Amino acid sequence: MITVRPSGERLRTRIGWLDSRHSFSFEEHIDPRHMGFRALRVLNEHRVEPGHGFGTHSRRDMEIVTYVVAGVLRHEDSLGRGTVVEAGGVQRLTAGTGVLHGDFNGSDTPLHLIEMWITPERMRLPPACDQRAFPPDRRRGRLTLLVSRDGRTGSLTIPQDVAIFSTTLEPGSAVTHALQPGRHAWVQVVRGSIKLNGSALIAGDGAAIVDEPIDLTASSASEALLIDVA
Repeated sequence: MITVRPSGERLRTRIGWLDSRHSFSFEEHIDPRHMGFRALRVLNEHRVEPGHGFGTHSRRDMEIVTYVVAGVLRHEDSLGRGTVVEAGGVQRLTAGTGVLHGDFNGSDTPLHLIEMWITPERMRLPPACDQRAFPPDRRRGRLTLLVSRDGRTGSLTIPQDVAIFSTTLEPGSAVTHALQPGRHAWVQVVRGSIKLNGSALIAGDGAAIVDEPIDLTASSASEALLIDVA
């Protein structure tokens, strides 16, 4: 079964320097029909203008995974980290017992990113942060593992039974993913247009998949995330 969350139906935050779309309820934006997808609690798509960002704020007991689509993300936190994440890079922040952090546009061009919050298997974990670059040639025409519980194949580790994949596809190319028994998936189209098991999706669309294999075929040059959860 496939349930599509159309791009235009997402919740929205728009102020002068920020345009954000929320696939699920987030902060003051509440839709009881869309409170997350299993361990995936938040999926936000942010566009941040140069010279701006999210100032220092606190989080706890959440895994925050950030995928940079375009531009440069500058990150600072109370763990003493001051880093940058460029396009194609992924950062994983374990908020755990509590962490202060700020995230900003780190260049003079617009910043485009996907932010995912995942509930951890255990609360009150020690805060931690890590990041990794995933060059385009590692993701072209294949599903490349970005984040997993066991850190296999060079992915970032996360304390939850979840696997986050990325793919970039040329028109007509395809990737497949077989869900194991008891598993579910969320597909998020980052750019371009894709057919998910024959159903047309465009940039910003998301879809929940249950009890069927996944076939992603690009109708145009495309990029997508696939989140496999228990």
